[in-house]
Amino acid sequence: MTRTGRRGSHRGKKKRITLALAPVAALGLAVPLMYSAGAATPDEVATDCRTDSDKLENCEFVDVQNKADSLGPNERVTTVTDNCGISTAATKTFSGTASVTRVVQLEDGFAVDGGTKLGNSFFEIGLKFNTQEINIKRDDTTSSFSFSRSDTVKADHIAFFMWSHKRTDVSGFLRATYKEEQNGQKVFFSPSEGAATVHVFYPQLLKNGTPDGRLWLRNVKCGTPQADGILKNGNSVRAEPGFEEGGANVTDVEVPLSEVDIT
Repeated sequence: MTRTGRRGSHRGKKKRITLALAPVAALGLAVPLMYSAGAATPDEVATDCRTDSDKLENCEFVDVQNKADSLGPNERVTTVTDNCGISTAATKTFSGTASVTRVVQLEDGFAVDGGTKLGNSFFEIGLKFNTQEINIKRDDTTSSFSFSRSDTVKADHIAFFMWSHKRTDVSGFLRATYKEEQNGQKVFFSPSEGAATVHVFYPQLLKNGTPDGRLWLRNVKCGTPQADGILKNGNSVRAEPGFEEGGANVTDVEVPLSEVDIT
């Protein structure tokens, strides 16, 4: 009787284990079934929005969070003045142009035309972030200013001006409404509802219409890897470190825009 009791107990345990695993197995099968129903994936939503697909009734950018006064890329905006091998400082005239354009940054890095449904949504969102001091640039045209000023190139240094524009970084997600139902619904999201991974960078303009940002004079010690790289590169575009991030051989001096002769 003892052996019969143990066998009955053992069989009962097996049944309980089988019953516990059955719901998990069913859940695993639900995933491919759900995706086989033809619903728009996040990547397809992003593509349809970018291309202004005829399948869409509407596509809009939904803002979740924003950060004003973030700085854009570090750009060299004047030619390089060479004072290498000279033991005294020199006063040189620098002339350059600084510009800004609205930037849309999605996970695949595409740009959006202002005439699309999505582009219009970006324009409307931009209106929310205007202030008394700052105008938000909402369209795709370029705003710029040119300047000319005299500054000091240190002894045995090269020098040039750097620019980084100020912008309001608005992040959120895409919401697409399709004309026809897919898997029983018309509204889909990319990358997901409530996400904050789609970024729209709205350049900030001063009230006079010129871009706001940081302008600085950079002196680089001759004979250093930094100076050699810049001189070898000539006046072509290259990545540059940010303000006061160039290291021991680099000296940065910010110039307030109020002190710049802008044309």
